[in-house]
Amino acid sequence: MADESTFDFLCSELERASSLDRLEARGTVRIAIKQAGLDPHSATPQEFAVVVEKVLPQELTARGVENSNSLCGALAKQVGAREAGDESRETPEAIFARLGSR
Repeated sequence: MADESTFDFLCSELERASSLDRLEARGTVRIAIKQAGLDPHSATPQEFAVVVEKVLPQELTARGVENSNSLCGALAKQVGAREAGDESRETPEAIFARLGSR
């Protein structure tokens, strides 16, 4: 899906490739992103890839997902390959800066 955010893409792929249901997958990814200090709405695909590679394996292991390291390695490659332009949301700061320059 062209309009699918990196967060939604990652959650869908995690749900498909693991024993987690939709709610569990989304919650687990949110926890991992929060631990990394990122916002799921403004993080770039490359930032998501780092979270998937470094933080998500421990979260998945804690939830009983087998082979979490290899699963996360594959997911990180898929997420990192996404275009940064997929995240087309402007930050509030950028909007106000643009409005203030008029």
